[in-house]
Amino acid sequence: MNKKELKSFLDYKVEQYNTPEFIDSDPIQIPHLFSKKEDIEIAGFLTATIAWGNRKSILKNSKKMMDLMGHSPYTFIMEHKPEDLDRLEGFVHRTFNAEDLKYFIAALRNIYVNHSGLEAIFEKFENKNSLQPAIHKFKKIFFELPHPVRTTKHVSDPLKNSAAKRINMFLRWMVRKDNKGVDFGLWNSISPSALSCPLDVHSGNVARQLGVLKRKMNDSKALNELDNNLRKLDPQDPVKYDFALFGLGVFEKDRF
Repeated sequence: MNKKELKSFLDYKVEQYNTPEFIDSDPIQIPHLFSKKEDIEIAGFLTATIAWGNRKSILKNSKKMMDLMGHSPYTFIMEHKPEDLDRLEGFVHRTFNAEDLKYFIAALRNIYVNHSGLEAIFEKFENKNSLQPAIHKFKKIFFELPHPVRTTKHVSDPLKNSAAKRINMFLRWMVRKDNKGVDFGLWNSISPSALSCPLDVHSGNVARQLGVLKRKMNDSKALNELDNNLRKLDPQDPVKYDFALFGLGVFEKDRF
């Protein structure tokens, strides 16, 4: 396919998969349970954090986190007492456990109390062309409190060559303006043009088959290559193509 044909094909696949029906099987359904900005942010961030492995397990454990916080994640984070954290004991999703969740709650409270919230951090450190430097700064702020060493692995750092798939997915949810009712577009201070595609095995394989990615590893260099090529197809909303790449990779995997 030439560039025009590729864009036409991917635009068609975006329309096919960027629909409300997408929510039913995707982790984004968890933040869609809420209407308050801070609840959506926190539910989205925690859900994205554990979004690896079996999708049913991701959804089950994300809902459990919301249950443990009384379905009011922002209120719980801001007003919980030490003894309230006892209810988190026993929580586990793969390598993310109760110890990690307790620190995440402390770190999020620190961010809302001392850094004006999640959006403010990414807005402050946003590069005109990319949010990857802001993710690096965010991780430093997130772990500025005393923390278990083991917990740091649950927030990726693009400057350490990670594709940072889960946090880029969270940023897509928060920033991208979506008239289809999937992504929230809550963060008006950040341009969707600076977003990066959540690169994983599925989207990476499809991107290589379509010729928009050549690098074989799914790392930060591959992400930069993919971003540059997707921005050529749509400079204002390049990450809309995540729907096409993901949909093709998961729902039409026999083609790839």
